[in-house]
Amino acid sequence: MQLRYAMTGLVVVLSLAGCQRTAYDYSSNASAGPAPLTAQPVPSVQGGQLPPPTGSSQFPAAPTTTAPMPGAQPGAMAANALDITKESMVGSWRVNGSCDMFLTLTNLGSGSRGGTRGCVGELTAMGSWEVAGKQVLLKDRSGNQLGSVYKTADNRFEGQTSTGQSINLSR
Repeated sequence: MQLRYAMTGLVVVLSLAGCQRTAYDYSSNASAGPAPLTAQPVPSVQGGQLPPPTGSSQFPAAPTTTAPMPGAQPGAMAANALDITKESMVGSWRVNGSCDMFLTLTNLGSGSRGGTRGCVGELTAMGSWEVAGKQVLLKDRSGNQLGSVYKTADNRFEGQTSTGQSINLSR
């Protein structure tokens, strides 16, 4: 048993003998540190006037939101359209019975954030929406109008995309 204690003590003494102090020694000479680095040459800086920007404008054209859609007859649909509120549109909608559209009240540009899941065609680029009169404008992430729908019954909207594809929303 005493041999066991002697061996344990020997192992502790040997393990402590291998340790070194890693703290900074403040009593050592401060000038004994590493030598300073030599400066690298830096090329001279040139100055001058920038050339004028190319093209007529540095900004892209503003998105069109009120242009009529080709082939659409907004007056005919709007005449029998029911009144809508932005709050009544919020939530999940089934588009043409095959994909989903989600509309929120989170601001995104001039409209509110929206999107689709599982849709094909133009509606895959949908990023926002807004209510304008008796119609709901569907827009892409840049603010360009993709299409519009009108309320035809409770929880039912009908309209079309800017290329004439039919859109039916239902819950």
